[in-house]
Amino acid sequence: MAKRITITLPDEVAEALEKWAKEEARPMANLATFLIQKCIAEKQQNKQQDK
Repeated sequence: MAKRITITLPDEVAEALEKWAKEEARPMANLATFLIQKCIAEKQQNKQQDK
């Protein structure tokens, strides 16, 4: 099940995210979810490489 959260972004970050989402014809929330998932996967991969 998905969990809904609320975040506050600096104006320049929100504007960049909105522009990027429009370029890809996807909702901002969907793009933000994708980017967060990607960062988490990269962090976990880096953590495993450090062992």
